Amino acid sequence: MRERFYRFMQGRYGANGADELYRFQLITALILLVVNLFVKKNFLALLEYALLIWALFRLFSRNYQARYRENQKFLDMTAGICHRLEESRKLHEERKYHRIYKCPKCGQKIRIPKGKGRVMVRCPKCRCEFQRRS
Repeated sequence: MRERFYRFMQGRYGANGADELYRFQLITALILLVVNLFVKKNFLALLEYALLIWALFRLFSRNYQARYRENQKFLDMTAGICHRLEESRKLHEERKYHRIYKCPKCGQKIRIPKGKGRVMVRCPKCRCEFQRRS
């Protein structure tokens, strides 16, 4: 049975594994499924089914180029969001050991180690000096 499935998947887009758009479609469909358990709306069920059918269509498709372009377009659209989430995660991690201030003149973010008392801060961008508590 396993061998038959491998032969069936040869030449199909999903044979090499799932891409990011496929994962997004499945996760979104599962979230909609859970929400629909409590809300019970028909349009949510239709949206779930449409997402699942689209995901399976992409998985079993033989048109590599079109599915690859779809995935690249999805990645391009979500790159900004992912970048902002990563930046906010890094800032949150840094706040354990540093204080982050903005320069009052140019708005440049400046990182100061915690626990040093009052310090004079010089902006590396505009050379403006200001005093802050670390």
